Amino acid sequence: MNIFLNNSRSNYFEIFSLEDLDNIHETFRKLFPIKGPVEAKIFAINESISVHKLSKLKNHMENHNVFSICIYSNDRNTILAGKSLRINSTFLKEEEVKNKILLYNSIEKDDILHEGTVRSGNRISSNGNLCIIGDVNPGAIISAKKNIYVWGKLLGIAFAGNAGNNNASIASLYLNPLQLRIADVIAIGPKEKPRNYYPEIALIDKQTIIIKPHLIETIN
Repeated sequence: MNIFLNNSRSNYFEIFSLEDLDNIHETFRKLFPIKGPVEAKIFAINESISVHKLSKLKNHMENHNVFSICIYSNDRNTILAGKSLRINSTFLKEEEVKNKILLYNSIEKDDILHEGTVRSGNRISSNGNLCIIGDVNPGAIISAKKNIYVWGKLLGIAFAGNAGNNNASIASLYLNPLQLRIADVIAIGPKEKPRNYYPEIALIDKQTIIIKPHLIETIN
């Protein structure tokens, strides 16, 4: 099940996969730094979702300020379950559902601020800068056309300048990623963990990604 969350007021969106409904409360607690009314679109391909599961999901969404829910699926039982709960549900062919997911993944968006842990399997992408207040766990992937700032541990994969911007950078309070990429330059994370917690920044120097202390200038 893929879920697309959108707040049109801030141009914030996130699309993620939800497999474990038993831990849905924790998932939504981490995913909802989003302010203001939120729209949710649920995509289920070859997946039969029961009325009980959909009801549980709907209740959690409504408790987190989701005012509109839509379901797109090629499974008739899922569509019938949605309609029984008065959720706007549309039956589509498998390829049509996949095309809708691709469409939402390609929606233009500007700078994104995400508060909370980015967990394994989650992806966050920005067409501007991406700032994450929290940790990026191994197995998570974050990317941005411009710069990436992680005010926490960066342990997953980070890709800055994904449109070819060689001047992009990746900064973190604890930089120990599985992989870094800036434009077309790729670097594997260090084998040894950082000894100290202090800001570091990765950037391109002579076609190589280097990491150095991230010094923040202060005005006296």
